[in-house]
Amino acid sequence: MKIIVVGTGFVGLTHAATTSEYGHEVYAYDIDAERIAAYQSAVPAQIERHVNEPGLAQVIAENINRYLFFTTDITDVIEGVDAVFLCTATPPQYNGSTDLSYYTAAANTLAALLAKRKDQRRVVIVNKSTVPIGTARYLEGILREHNVPNVGVASNPEFLPEGDAVEKSRKPDRVVVGADTEEDLRILRRIYSQFVNHVRIRYIETTPETAEGIKYVANTLLLTYISFWNGVGARLSETFPNVRMEDLKRGVTSDARISTWGSYVSNGAGGSCFGKDIQSLIYQFKSHGQPAHLLQSVYDINEYQKTYLIDRASREAGATFNQKTVALLGLSFKQRTNDMRDSSSLKVVEALLGRGVKAIRAYDPLAMHEARRFFDPEKNHLYEKISYHDSPREALAGSDMLFISTDWEEFRGLSGTIEKTVPPPYLIIDGRRMIPDYMELVKRGYGYLGVGSAYLAPSADAASVEAETEAAR
Repeated sequence: MKIIVVGTGFVGLTHAATTSEYGHEVYAYDIDAERIAAYQSAVPAQIERHVNEPGLAQVIAENINRYLFFTTDITDVIEGVDAVFLCTATPPQYNGSTDLSYYTAAANTLAALLAKRKDQRRVVIVNKSTVPIGTARYLEGILREHNVPNVGVASNPEFLPEGDAVEKSRKPDRVVVGADTEEDLRILRRIYSQFVNHVRIRYIETTPETAEGIKYVANTLLLTYISFWNGVGARLSETFPNVRMEDLKRGVTSDARISTWGSYVSNGAGGSCFGKDIQSLIYQFKSHGQPAHLLQSVYDINEYQKTYLIDRASREAGATFNQKTVALLGLSFKQRTNDMRDSSSLKVVEALLGRGVKAIRAYDPLAMHEARRFFDPEKNHLYEKISYHDSPREALAGSDMLFISTDWEEFRGLSGTIEKTVPPPYLIIDGRRMIPDYMELVKRGYGYLGVGSAYLAPSADAASVEAETEAAR
């Protein structure tokens, strides 16, 4: 099949690269010439400055100029195309609605080209980006305005977790395709032929509106799991003495009906999807006169979680942040990605700067380049207080307290580094429960405040420390 992918961010680049692995002729198109040049180079370091996804650069290098092509102009490749996947950015607006300006511009550009093509074989335009329910019909209107002949529309939402997107593209849980006609469904079956009759992968054909809805319900349900454990499980363990977070989680999720996914507790979920999608669905419900109380609560809990540990540190540990130096470990929204969109660290930095910290010493294995873009001193002079370091040890040096904001595995073995680098008294604020042997640090004079735990002061009596140590085991 001949396929065009419009937009080469995380979704578009991953989809283009992995689709080319199956022998389709894929043209990845973007108006960003710098991105396209980086991808055309097939150099991992250049690719990963734009999209840092494990294994993706290798897929590109293996297929480029064979099955995979990058371009800033699709005029010459529009002839003979079978399908076009729209993977444009759909950011949230201030009121929670979805900004479709990039999508609309791309759709109009594409429609104008399709209207002039000589080869008028059937072509299907596929919404891959997460878009409001009814966008497929909106796209139909654009295509009609341009008098595009022999064209269909479809919805094919992506379900790609960052950090595992290549593997999930190759072995998805499900492939959801929404289209109106058998002709369009046949085209999509050919594109996804390796999945159609797979024994372990669900290939689901439905209406465009249902496919759009599946993506929203899936993402908001996942965020609901996270917010439930943060709003109930973590709060229970922080409030009532002798409630063990790990045992609570094991006991509850032993019921086969209850998902283990999302049962961890943290300082909030981030990324490009969860927050944006739930806000969009809230807006869509309200726009149609439907209540959205549950979704609003899920969103509010998640936002509260991002900075509540700073409030707890002041209230329970007596921490003062004014003119203090804070080591911040973790900037990306989760491990194995450099993506900082809606990351909890963004809110943590704003909260710390708002409390008058002297300096923030930051470290992240992948997101340092992105962080400099987000925290540009030219946009806010307070960002001059942020310095970037090459290791956790370097970030810890000279700091008064530590905040762990991302669940990078290398942060699990920090106890020794903390003891060698910063002497007590010293406060550890653990937003991801990354330090399993925190009791040993408490015994040695460090204060520990973790999500899902009561504050443990360095002066805690021996019996209390022993009880908590046993619980941690």
